[in-house]
Amino acid sequence: MKKLILICLAFCAIGSVKAQLEKVIVEKYYITDANDATDITGGSIQPGTTTYRIYIDLLPNTRLKSVYGSTGHPVVFESTAPFYNHASDGQTYAKEFLKNRYSEGLVALDTWMTLGQTTKTQAGKTYFGIPKVADQDGSFIGGVNNDGGSALIPTGLLTNTDAQIGLPLTTADGMDTMTNVPSGWLTLGLIDIASGQDTTIFGSLQQSTSLNSEQFLLQNSGVMGKDPLANQVLIAQLTTAGELSFELNLELEVYQNGTWVSQKYVARDTLLQNDEAFNAFLSYPFQCGCTDPSYLEYSAAYACLLDGSCITPVVMGCMDTNACNYDSTVNVNVPGLCCYPGNCGGRDIAIVCPQLWEDNFEVLVVPNPTENSTKLIVNGDFLNKQVSWTLMNAFGKTIESDEFIADLSTNLAIDLDLAEQEAGVYFLEFSIVGMKKSEIIIKTK
Repeated sequence: MKKLILICLAFCAIGSVKAQLEKVIVEKYYITDANDATDITGGSIQPGTTTYRIYIDLLPNTRLKSVYGSTGHPVVFESTAPFYNHASDGQTYAKEFLKNRYSEGLVALDTWMTLGQTTKTQAGKTYFGIPKVADQDGSFIGGVNNDGGSALIPTGLLTNTDAQIGLPLTTADGMDTMTNVPSGWLTLGLIDIASGQDTTIFGSLQQSTSLNSEQFLLQNSGVMGKDPLANQVLIAQLTTAGELSFELNLELEVYQNGTWVSQKYVARDTLLQNDEAFNAFLSYPFQCGCTDPSYLEYSAAYACLLDGSCITPVVMGCMDTNACNYDSTVNVNVPGLCCYPGNCGGRDIAIVCPQLWEDNFEVLVVPNPTENSTKLIVNGDFLNKQVSWTLMNAFGKTIESDEFIADLSTNLAIDLDLAEQEAGVYFLEFSIVGMKKSEIIIKTK
């Protein structure tokens, strides 16, 4: 039973670390084609450039409060090629987009950050990002909804149907409306306070391949996903022809007992603050390996399962060769499971080590310390064996003793009356056919 409990505790520990953050979803939102490359209004872009969207997948009753960078836990976005930003209509934060701007050229592929929101409020409607596979309300992006860019392509831009992107943008734009619009936005680390300009990968002033910041904050009053059960919140759109990588740190709020409770999750498992927990999903590309804690190859650093990586099942038990229940097949030592004659962790040695039970016994004094009386409990196999015991004071003087042939096989109980004795330390010696055990008894009054 104890082995099962320990294995359960291992699973529980993993679950508590990941807690409300289930995973991070990286969606291939779009891949440019030759027609898209004709648009130069927002700057040049090459065919085969991929637009990625990053979603935070949360448990229900959880909201995303912020994405942040702090000492030892930077926010990192990197690519092996520059990020694309639309020169005339691009935004650092998606909440600043007007809906009609998405119809112009390649504005819909701009690189930006957000906490859910993808447009400003217009006519009572505010759009939020959702995975295209979950988008059921059609699209206002691409094809007939697009102005054709600087080359005035008659069929419009953003019409690629590459299988890698799943649903085409002309079918699903990955946006839908919500009435619960977050407020109280705070930003730090992208737009220069003095100049009002963004010189990072999220601005068009200069091409760049990386952002690495320990002084970063994007925060609002808290946002959930469009679907409260799926609860997937968009945080970034990144367009690049290179290989993408990132590290994220999040502050979530969980609704518990009528109040919102904060918890932070970080991409690095070092320099953790008291309110921070490591989560492997916050680093991309995801590191894959054994994600099953019932195998020795398991590591909390793995965000995905690699086939064949879980090889050696965990076998918990006692690896002490001096213990009566030493097990050579055990590969995870749990000292609390080791059993010794006279010290079996409160368990029945007859069950744990039946092979030794005939030649050993266990002595318990309950209660100890005591004020007046206590009970001597002896567990063992001593039917028809000679039993003797002696109780002595601190000076070695015998207070009480007895000797007899036992007629019971287990659970011998002897009452010890110390009411007339002075407070202090007493020594008990118990013997069964030559085998001896000693106990110290403390009288408090």
